[in-house]
Amino acid sequence: MKINRKIKVVIVDDSGIFRRVLFNQLKDHPHIEVVGMAKDPYEARDVIVEFNPDVLILDIMMPGLDGIEFLNILKNKRFIPTIAISGSSINESNAIAAGAVDFIEKPTAKTMRNFNETLVQKIINASGFYDYSCSNTELKKTNIIKNNVSYNSKNIIAIGASMGGVDAIRHVLRELPLGLPGIVITQHMPPIFTKKYAQRLDKECSIKVVEGKHGDVVLTGHAYIAPGGYQMGIVRENNKYILDIKKAEKVSGHCPSVDYLFESVAIHAKNNSIATILTGMGNDGAKGLLSIKNAGGYTIGQNKETCVVYGMPMAAKNIGAVIKEVPLEAIPNLIVDKFRTI
Repeated sequence: MKINRKIKVVIVDDSGIFRRVLFNQLKDHPHIEVVGMAKDPYEARDVIVEFNPDVLILDIMMPGLDGIEFLNILKNKRFIPTIAISGSSINESNAIAAGAVDFIEKPTAKTMRNFNETLVQKIINASGFYDYSCSNTELKKTNIIKNNVSYNSKNIIAIGASMGGVDAIRHVLRELPLGLPGIVITQHMPPIFTKKYAQRLDKECSIKVVEGKHGDVVLTGHAYIAPGGYQMGIVRENNKYILDIKKAEKVSGHCPSVDYLFESVAIHAKNNSIATILTGMGNDGAKGLLSIKNAGGYTIGQNKETCVVYGMPMAAKNIGAVIKEVPLEAIPNLIVDKFRTI
């Protein structure tokens, strides 16, 4: 993937000296630009609105409103991949739980060199999880350590597909960064294959991909594939989304069914959902997508030109269920952009 612009970074730290240290360390990197700095979360909000950063470097320990509190406010308004920074590693788990996609401990004089190299890599990872190779001008996909981020969002993403969907889902998930709300997926696929499919995706994607299990809490940075031969939906309990998986009759001719998943999302997530219908034969998912739209969710359809079979997306479009139809390659950015607005 060629870089067409630098990664925009905003630094938030109450220490003016340390802000300057970070700026000086990053200013000459060919793919990183520090577009703004702030001394506290109050100032940071205005800087974020002005510069629309790709990555936020956020100090955890600040007077007044600290970084954890700011993350808890920010996560429900806007998704910005955030690297938490602190003088002590004991703050790491709290930062990740609050929504940070990564953590780094502040350096000492002895660790400064390693710190600089590590921070640059973490910024690249957070911005889209590509690794800069000095031998060319490409950013290459790397094997990212999947953070054990916890549930921290009222939002959820749902994806449905059938024929051609194996590769289409793979394309979407490979391009999505950590930190987004949890993702629930139904791909028409028989038993046994869904687990292997999830394992394959997990090796290729930055987010954690698993075959869904009944009772799983939907976590940020995770995607859940509906197991073959079972219906998978979600329920809302104790401010968390829980996977509801059971043996049940076919819905719209399928088990697992996209309609079954989407209907549950419409009921339990309502306007806190984004749903995408991808390539596939038939009309499974059309009615469910319409239910999500009617509940206030945002709905996306894959366009005809990039579908292997323009059946399910067409059926959804024909009944008015699709808010925006775009090519497959545009779907990941559209999903991310919906979580980037304040």
